[in-house]
Amino acid sequence: MSEPFLQIQKVHKVIRDHPIIRGVSLDARRGEVVALCGGNGAGKSTLIKMVAGILQPTGGSMTVGGLTWKGDRRRYVSQIGYMPDDYRFTGSFTALETLTYWARLKGLGRDRAAEALAEVGLDQTGRKPVSSFSKGMRQRLLLAQALLARPPLLLMDEPTNGLDPYWMDSFMALVRQAAARGQTVLFSTHQIPIAEALADRIVFLRSGEIAFEGAKEDMAAKYGQGGWQAVYAEVFGLKAQRERQQAAP
Repeated sequence: MSEPFLQIQKVHKVIRDHPIIRGVSLDARRGEVVALCGGNGAGKSTLIKMVAGILQPTGGSMTVGGLTWKGDRRRYVSQIGYMPDDYRFTGSFTALETLTYWARLKGLGRDRAAEALAEVGLDQTGRKPVSSFSKGMRQRLLLAQALLARPPLLLMDEPTNGLDPYWMDSFMALVRQAAARGQTVLFSTHQIPIAEALADRIVFLRSGEIAFEGAKEDMAAKYGQGGWQAVYAEVFGLKAQRERQQAAP
């Protein structure tokens, strides 16, 4: 079996003396889709930002394609396409101007920018200012920039926020296509059905630690027909809470 493309080993992150990530170890292979699930404050965004090189770990290590951020940051970041959960666009720029700017930073041209816009269904709006875009359209533009260079590792932080049902399906198709090309995908979400539909493996974070990690077959063996919703209920104490409520007089 090949070595994991992404390797996270015993990573910690402390911000203002407050532990955000506590000894997380995780890996992902080429063509694998991994979902990070958890409530607000679980550490999902912090972990993704550390992999992207935006934040640096307080302790532990991580490699992407055998590279470390400190060892060769230029080659390290060239392996990654990152989609943040939000971004303040320059409102006067059109979608095509915005994506062309990002494309040139990656050594690509306007043609690839136009192609990426078409992939996310924004080819007919490429000349409209981004300031006129809805939340869902901005999300699709962020996805387009992450897909631009077809990077070996695709990182996405809550990518489906604001997407309508049609583009939810299109988003899932794009992720499946990326995985089929051999790209590794790590994304965070609070939408369990999206994680269940897309991911080969789901990782539940709770208070900066991995509370449960498993593939669909692992989940089925432990939870039967309850699915990932049953995992979520147990991991975050919802099952016990419901049982207490039912037992109350």
